[in-house]
Amino acid sequence: MYFTRAVLWVMLLLGGVTGVAQTVIRVAPPPPVRVGVVGVAPGPGYVWTGGYQSWNGTRYVWVAGRWVRPPRAGGIWVSPRYVHSGSGWVFYKGYWR
Repeated sequence: MYFTRAVLWVMLLLGGVTGVAQTVIRVAPPPPVRVGVVGVAPGPGYVWTGGYQSWNGTRYVWVAGRWVRPPRAGGIWVSPRYVHSGSGWVFYKGYWR
């Protein structure tokens, strides 16, 4: 019984840690986010997910923002971001909360 509980706790803890997608980049900081006109939502219930700079293995490329419908009512979009860490940058993907 103790072993089963311990395994379940480890799986739960690891699942929480590995659930956040990240990419470590050790080259240069990302360029600034582009600024532009967002425009009007295509319909009720749409949320704007802003653009971001994505590392493709050799350079940063701009991924344009877009209007999307949340996967569930009340969903909140958490934007992707870069965080400086040690000698590089860590990219955290955007996700719905």
